[in-house]
Amino acid sequence: MHTDLWNFALNLYARPGVEAACLQWQDQGGDVCLLLCAAWLDTRGVMPNEQRLQALREVAETWQSNVVKPLRSLRQQWRNAAMQDPQLANLREQVKGLELKAERIVLERLQEACEDWATTPEAGIGWLQCLTSLDGGLHHDALHTLRAVMQSTQDTEDGV
Repeated sequence: MHTDLWNFALNLYARPGVEAACLQWQDQGGDVCLLLCAAWLDTRGVMPNEQRLQALREVAETWQSNVVKPLRSLRQQWRNAAMQDPQLANLREQVKGLELKAERIVLERLQEACEDWATTPEAGIGWLQCLTSLDGGLHHDALHTLRAVMQSTQDTEDGV
């Protein structure tokens, strides 16, 4: 199991179906970094509560709004034009790299915010449910896919 959030996120995101689920989550207005953090906290056995969730949202929200989303928006705006312009395509790739670095910083900040939270291995999955209960089930399909992948990962680690 990966101990830091960044490596956990990379490993989970590479699993079949997770990228599509995360992009669906993002397209519906969800914060993928917060989602991946919730999955990480679930696997670590950290019990969720409303105060903790709010603290994580506050950590992520400002950076996402001021840094990640503007980079993503610029990259997306250039998508079609970059197909015809190699120099713009190169700049677009650089912006994509900055966007990824900015997301890594969000994940590092989220990990730092919860590093002192106690783990209880017997705790069940709760963070994903807590995160999605606030949006009225808007991201149900993405959540279902992520849970299934996490369960299959846990089964593999447990030797099932």
